[in-house]
Amino acid sequence: MVPSEDAAPQLDVDQILADPGVRIVVCCGAGGVGKTTTAAALALRAAERHGRRTVVLTIDPARRLAQSLGLTELDNTPRQVKGIDVEANGGELHAMMLDMKRTFDDVVLQHTDPAKAAEIFANPFYQAMSSTFAGTQEYMAMEKLGQLHARGEWDLIVVDTPPSRSALDFLDAPARLSRFLDGRMLRLLLAPARTGGRSMFSLVTASFGMFSKVVQKVLGAQLLTDLSGFVAALDSMFGGFRQRAEQTYRILQARETAFLLVAAPEPDAVREAAYFAGRLREERMPLAGLVLNRVHRSAAPGLDAAESLAAAERLADLGGHEGTVDVLRAHAALARQAARERQVAARFTEAFPAVPAVSVTAQPADVHDVDGLRTIGAAISRP
Repeated sequence: MVPSEDAAPQLDVDQILADPGVRIVVCCGAGGVGKTTTAAALALRAAERHGRRTVVLTIDPARRLAQSLGLTELDNTPRQVKGIDVEANGGELHAMMLDMKRTFDDVVLQHTDPAKAAEIFANPFYQAMSSTFAGTQEYMAMEKLGQLHARGEWDLIVVDTPPSRSALDFLDAPARLSRFLDGRMLRLLLAPARTGGRSMFSLVTASFGMFSKVVQKVLGAQLLTDLSGFVAALDSMFGGFRQRAEQTYRILQARETAFLLVAAPEPDAVREAAYFAGRLREERMPLAGLVLNRVHRSAAPGLDAAESLAAAERLADLGGHEGTVDVLRAHAALARQAARERQVAARFTEAFPAVPAVSVTAQPADVHDVDGLRTIGAAISRP
């Protein structure tokens, strides 16, 4: 028997968007499941229908969000979206895309003097880390979310995360930063700077000399010099980095935050959603529900695939009913697909029966404008 797609409690997205106590909505899930479109649609609906001053932050480097909102570009500064229907309720919609290097630069400028900032910016290791270093994007996403929250200008912040394994890095960023700051290698790298040494190659102790030779052989002398200079320059900022990251992590655990898992009725996407749901539960983070995108439904649910194919075969034998035969066969294929999708979706529901869910019917074309986002927002928020 095929499980019902309505077995899970019904997710009321409008209740979340209208709740003044909810200030952050985080959309997360696997890649290619419509996460960016979902985030934009929710932000638009919050502004237009519920009159909230909303900003949507995308961490996805794709430009789909800007295009769907009618903007020529997005950058690290919120840009107001014009031409939406907010005159009656006073809502606003702003959008931005994370620029991790610029965010890192802004953090440095906020917490150091101009001379120290110039030294940091010129360091080759900083230049590499702020642009391409693994984990920097996720940590800077935490920084940007914390900045937006602290400004207090927004009724609601909607965050579009990277694909789920990267989104888990988004959650793990504070702990990973703490491990880095407290690591033995980092303490050894900092030792010369903290004791007044001219460089890390001032051999503070014989053991440190042996350590530096080993690391030089692995990393190379120049890279190690760059790393030592970077660590020494940022030493005074490390406490602030950790404190802000941990503060944002606590915000994500608070009742003002709602996590929405976004998935498609495909095995990999549902498996990722279940994995993330488990992690959210472990981290005591508020999971509001599941949005199941691109669901296929039959217009005649009472006619199953087997019956449809049998009728098609009988008509084909009689002859003269080619159009009807084609329709019946197409219906059978759609009914089989819908049944498979319900079975896949049931894997999540069976693992997390208390998590509310809503299904969004597959659209005939990709969403590329505000009207399309309104359609998606209405579908997600159906009563």
